[in-house]
Amino acid sequence: MSRLFKFLALVMLVAGLAGCQTVKGVGTRIERAVDKVMGSKGQRLDPWESWNRKVFAFNEKLDEAVLKPVATAYSEVVPAPIRTGIDNFFGNIGDAWSAVNLLLQGRFKAGIEQGMRFAVNSTFGLAGVLDVATEAGLEKNSQDFGKTLGKWGMGTGAYIVWPVFGPSSVRDSLALPIDWQASPAVVFDDGRKKVAISALNLINARANFLRAGEMLEGIALDKYTFYRDAYLQRRGSFDDDDEVEVLVPGNGASAPAADPGPTAKKPAEPASAATR
Repeated sequence: MSRLFKFLALVMLVAGLAGCQTVKGVGTRIERAVDKVMGSKGQRLDPWESWNRKVFAFNEKLDEAVLKPVATAYSEVVPAPIRTGIDNFFGNIGDAWSAVNLLLQGRFKAGIEQGMRFAVNSTFGLAGVLDVATEAGLEKNSQDFGKTLGKWGMGTGAYIVWPVFGPSSVRDSLALPIDWQASPAVVFDDGRKKVAISALNLINARANFLRAGEMLEGIALDKYTFYRDAYLQRRGSFDDDDEVEVLVPGNGASAPAADPGPTAKKPAEPASAATR
C-alpha cells in the first residue's frame, strides 16, 4: 500500500501544475512537432489503413483464440456481484487519475468532484469495491492524458491500430506511457502482481462486454471502419458530458460508440490491454 500513497502524492503534485499558464503552450509545441512528422492537419486521418487493417485482423484472431474464451470461462465461474466489485476497484483507481487530468484541463469543479469521488469510495467503499459515491451523487467522469493533450490544443493525429492494445492515434499513443503509470497495477510493488492485476483488469473488462461484442458482430458491415470512425469521433470530442463505449473484440477491451444504444454503457476504465 506504500506504493498507493506514493501514487497519491504524485497525483497531488501533478494536480498542482494545473494552474500553470504554460500548459497550453506545451501542448501546442507537442502538436507542432507531431505535425512535422505527420504532415499538414488536412492530411487524412487514416494514412496507414492497409497496415492498420492487418493489425486489426491479427487482434481479432487473438481475441477469438485467447481473450474471448478466457473471458467466457471467467464469466461463468465468477459471480456477477464479484465482477462488479472488481470493476469498481479498478474504476476507483482510474477516478484518481481522472481527477488529475480534469484539473490539468482547467476543469477544476469536475476535478474536485472526481477527487471527492475517489476519497469517498476509498474510505467508505472498501477501497473502491463498493461504489457508494455514485449513490451520493458523485458521478464518474473518466479522463486520460490523451484527452488532456487534446484540451491543450493538440490534434488527434493519424489513426493507429496497435497489436494487442487496439485502436489509438498519434496523440493517444504519446499519452499512453503516462497513462500506464496510473494504471491499477500501480498499487502493487511486485512485478508478478502487476502482471496479474493487469491481466485480471483486461479479462474482467472483456467478460463484461461479451454480449455486446456478439451483438456488434451483426451490426457493422465493415468492422474496421465502424471501430475507426467511432474511435476518432469520440477522441476528437472534448465535451464535459460523459462518453459511452462499446466493446471492440480483439482490438482493446472497449472502444467508443458514436451513439448510445442497447449495447452501450458508461466507461469504467480505458479498457485496452494496458490501461485503456
